[in-house]
Amino acid sequence: MALIVQKYGGTSVGDIERIKNVARKVKARVDQGHQLVVVLSAMAGVTNSLIALAGEISSDPDPRELDVLLTTGEQQSVALFCMAAREMGMPARSLMGFQAAILTDRMFGRARINFVETRRIHELLDKGRLVVVAGFQGVDEDTGDITTLGRGGSDTTAVALAAALRAEVCEIYTDVEGVFTTDPNVEPKARKLAQVSYEEMLEMASLGAKVLDIRSVALAAKFGVRVHVRSTFTDREGTMVIPEDHIDEKLMVSGVAYNKNEARIKVRGVPDQPGVASKLFTPISQAGIVVDVIIQNTSADGITDLTFTVPKTDYKRALELVQQVAQTIGARAVRGDTDIAKVSIIGIGMRNHSGVATKMFETLARENINIQMINTSEIKISCVIEEKYTELAVRALHEAFGLAQQNEPEAEEVSRV
Repeated sequence: MALIVQKYGGTSVGDIERIKNVARKVKARVDQGHQLVVVLSAMAGVTNSLIALAGEISSDPDPRELDVLLTTGEQQSVALFCMAAREMGMPARSLMGFQAAILTDRMFGRARINFVETRRIHELLDKGRLVVVAGFQGVDEDTGDITTLGRGGSDTTAVALAAALRAEVCEIYTDVEGVFTTDPNVEPKARKLAQVSYEEMLEMASLGAKVLDIRSVALAAKFGVRVHVRSTFTDREGTMVIPEDHIDEKLMVSGVAYNKNEARIKVRGVPDQPGVASKLFTPISQAGIVVDVIIQNTSADGITDLTFTVPKTDYKRALELVQQVAQTIGARAVRGDTDIAKVSIIGIGMRNHSGVATKMFETLARENINIQMINTSEIKISCVIEEKYTELAVRALHEAFGLAQQNEPEAEEVSRV
């Protein structure tokens, strides 16, 4: 008998029939003798509708009260699920985030989990109960206020519970069958990966892949939680997210990711002096805006240009902050651009293969796609390009690195850029 944590997303519990279907899947595991903790998201569309309701009241809803409102979505889904489970003979008990003692900081709307108190969950499991926990939420450990973890927070809830409970595996059920070499909606030849390392999954999540929330992957890597990404609507095996040393086949490139939620800001004529970059980026950081690719040109006559990217959703605010700072540091001009995207290749095998960057650049050049910015790490190469070429770039790179094939082709031994 194993302790298993399962998480089902909004599409998996999108209506009553789907909730019943999830209950049947859970019952099949329970009948095998396993102990289960089930984490549920709100039913598909509910969170957005609650946000819309808040918007009808206020253009800037109080963050604390908004969190109180949004957690009702998961309260609805866990209650309905437990009713369905009981109809099938499973003694289910629902717990909201505060009842499950998922303790967080006080950052409403994007709280971070500090600790999970598992005593109550263990007591219920010991009594033979099926424990059903509302995802996406917790409680401020200092004030007792309800908090939410932000978009994708149910993944984080599930992994945090799996870590705290020392579960055998954390199964993330969604509407796709696993982690694919790229988005199948862009490249129909994309194939499902049997395994992917924590590090690769972190890069994929940060670069635009929407299969897993990046915070959940970071937690899984930190605590060694085995994560199985699979579909709610089939019984086929999905993708195991596991440590790199457990990967059977280390592909040179395991995936192509893209992100259209990118915007670029260029600050021209920046004085090339110590402390200038700090003055520029500190207000952006304090506003909670994540800066990604940063490029600084070679200085000429004590003047340089500095270009960086931010999420498109934060573009207007970031541009305003930069324009304010630019005046104080004596920069000549600030320019912005939202018609960009980032396309990336990821693979732990890149560490041991030469010529990967060259092959990527040559592939994009053959399609007449201009590279505007480049960012690299040990296992990824990202290029900023014009947004209109995103799908073309993804398909070309997917084909160039043989990702539709079952066996990875031999790497070309050319000098690495």
